[in-house]
Amino acid sequence: MTLKNVKLSLNKIAKSLSEVQDAREFLLKNTREIIILCSRSIMAVHNGDMKLAKNNLSQADVLLKKYKKKATPDLLRYLITPEQEYVEAASLIAIVEKKEIPSDKKLGVLPESYVLGLMDCVGELKRMIFDKIRIGDIDNASRIFQIMENLYLELYPFSMYDKVLKEARRKIDVDRILVDDVRGAITEDKRRSELIKALNKLQK
Repeated sequence: MTLKNVKLSLNKIAKSLSEVQDAREFLLKNTREIIILCSRSIMAVHNGDMKLAKNNLSQADVLLKKYKKKATPDLLRYLITPEQEYVEAASLIAIVEKKEIPSDKKLGVLPESYVLGLMDCVGELKRMIFDKIRIGDIDNASRIFQIMENLYLELYPFSMYDKVLKEARRKIDVDRILVDDVRGAITEDKRRSELIKALNKLQK
């Protein structure tokens, strides 16, 4: 008895695994650029430069589509993180421009990426709301908070899928704290504004 069949099988399997490993390394290395572009897009939104934000997002979109074509079904999971960042940036831009947040189909992302990206977007909305409060734009802060709160409520049920949706429960727990913080800040700011108005009336 020889190991002829075993050797042939193992050689074939080794070649296949080597190709998968090379493809995985390729995706991990090259999708970092997508993450960087999406981060720059988000920063541009906060800085009020929507043209730059859209430009970075557009570049990320091109790369995402390019690398997705190279990913076999068993490697698609390595696209979740870059897609997640892409969803976060795209959603933030839509909210600032008072448009509907695009669907997962429209963005062309995996379901997991879409849900997790929206969960992360809640944190960026907190930062945006606090920026609005600082400059006295309470109306816009209230508008964005309403979106933030409704988004959280829509996402909350997904915490039950924590075993198949990585970190979903932790993200939802963080989002709940963020929503409560913003609600308190907006309430306090409105009370302060009302008090100032009342004092001004008394002084007249």
